[in-house]
Amino acid sequence: MHIADFLSGSAAGACGVAVGFPLDTVKVRIQTQKQFTGVYQCAVETLSKEGVHGFFKGMSLPLTTVSLTSSVVFGTYRNCLQCMKQARGADRSPNTKLEVFLAGLAGGVAQTSVMSPGDIVKVRLQCQTESMREGAGKLRPKYHGPVHCLLSIVKEEGFRGLYRGALPLMLRDGPSYATYFLTYATVSEWMSGGSNKKLHWSGVMLAGGVAGIAGWTVGTPMDVIKARLQIDGARGLKRYKGFFHCIVETARADGAAVFFRSLGINCLRAFPVNMVVFFTYEALTGFLQTAPDRVDSPHIGLE
Repeated sequence: MHIADFLSGSAAGACGVAVGFPLDTVKVRIQTQKQFTGVYQCAVETLSKEGVHGFFKGMSLPLTTVSLTSSVVFGTYRNCLQCMKQARGADRSPNTKLEVFLAGLAGGVAQTSVMSPGDIVKVRLQCQTESMREGAGKLRPKYHGPVHCLLSIVKEEGFRGLYRGALPLMLRDGPSYATYFLTYATVSEWMSGGSNKKLHWSGVMLAGGVAGIAGWTVGTPMDVIKARLQIDGARGLKRYKGFFHCIVETARADGAAVFFRSLGINCLRAFPVNMVVFFTYEALTGFLQTAPDRVDSPHIGLE
């Protein structure tokens, strides 16, 4: 068991959430609300109507739960790598690219169970464009904060409501983490010239940024479906009957291009976030590990 990975991965994940949350809010609003036509227009309208606070709606819960989520991802990933090496009797040799891909896939799928409740609260609050500053007669916010949102979902939709969008979340994070980890391993190997030496900080950050872009390129279509299912029915009007109906209806109403509508902002957000995540992770791991056990593949996730 790699305790240092759990601790440093959790801290790194929290740093990534803090850095990327404003752009994540813009991304979610573009995916789910037609009044926002682009990144700049969404950012300007959010700032003018809700202030800077509007970009950070729903951040406290993901910031609190990211430790648990990150621990599941990193623990699953690291132990899967170790088990696969032991299964082929090669404890001292580096993991193969296929093992990195499969371990990343397992880590992404495993974290869905603990991530889904916090994620739906985050999306609901991010899509709540009403402001408490609005005067009388204006539509007031439905949710007063993360805890109130969580309890309201349970009251109105039952505990199953906390896992609305869990299937597209799993289909997003499984392939995304697999691609992410594989990209980082490949870029790291290329920059080190195929040797086993540790990368310079600039190399670690560059590889992390590139891996983040690759992961989100794969995950963006399912991210759109996930967000739409999570926000559906929040104001009483339920549009989608389920996962497949949401895909068909989204494609019919908005065209196939809508599945990549937020790809640009996802990539814009992914690069700096994962640079920070990897820098934090490597620094803390180096500090915490008294006897480093190098693994030739990454340990950090997308969020």
